Amino acid sequence: MGTMMRGSIGGAVKTMMLAIGAALALASCAPPADKSGPEQLDRIRAVRDAQAIALLPEGHKFAQPGVLRVATGVGQLPLADYRSDGTTIVGVESDLAQLVADSLGLKLDLVPVAWPDWPLGLESGKYDAAISNITVTEQRKLKFDFSTYRDDQLGIYTRAESPIKHIAGPADIAGLKVAVGASTNQSQILDRWNDQNRATGLQPATPLYYDDTGLSRLAVLSARADISFGPNAIAAYEARDGKTRQVGAVSGGWPLTAEIAVATRKGSGLAEAITHALNTQIANGNYGKVLARWNLTSEAISKSRTNPPGLP
Repeated sequence: MGTMMRGSIGGAVKTMMLAIGAALALASCAPPADKSGPEQLDRIRAVRDAQAIALLPEGHKFAQPGVLRVATGVGQLPLADYRSDGTTIVGVESDLAQLVADSLGLKLDLVPVAWPDWPLGLESGKYDAAISNITVTEQRKLKFDFSTYRDDQLGIYTRAESPIKHIAGPADIAGLKVAVGASTNQSQILDRWNDQNRATGLQPATPLYYDDTGLSRLAVLSARADISFGPNAIAAYEARDGKTRQVGAVSGGWPLTAEIAVATRKGSGLAEAITHALNTQIANGNYGKVLARWNLTSEAISKSRTNPPGLP
């Protein structure tokens, strides 16, 4: 019996060693983890910004003491989506929220919300801020304060092998088939460009309406559409695979310019502190690193502003 036990133990040890060896061999052949994709956990962190902290209103009551609770929409990279664990939120929005929270000496609590829910949550004090690709508008400024952090751009993309080189205005889209979202800013711009083309005797573009950005891109890749016209952030992130390329960009409020911003409750006093924190991160390079990792360098701003002119 004792001999059988020693044999069993020896066999088990040998089997375990072989398994470990095989695992090490596989690990040595495995490619390094892709830290640029949705699995990334290594957010760029910031140090406390004493000047930004000094701008926080004295006695301000956060939704949770010592915590910056931020509402964000989840479901589309590079903005925000879940990691494969189903709970960790990654994306440019969460990365920038982390920089702001660190700068203010606060822990970050990201709360996933549906788009219609962030305004009421901010007004009621459920959230301290919302970072969810929110464009500054004059109407929103009546209820919220804003700290800008990105240009609101609409991107025009085509297939990598397409002969289309550059699109800067109405004349460049004459006769093209354009994949675009229905009832969006970009569809309204497309309509105005078509009106200009008709007035000058040029052929209008043909809009092909898609409610899903993935389907819009597929239409371009399959040559059903010549170009896609939609939110640049999403299209730029998808273009990392080299199958599509940007041939143009216009402001989301064309012909007016528009900016994306952190929203806070009107009169809460948080906006100036957040604006200062963002400007510190712009100056020290952290902001640029965050945008670069999500392929959004083209949407960088040189300075954050509090409550700039918004779209009418």
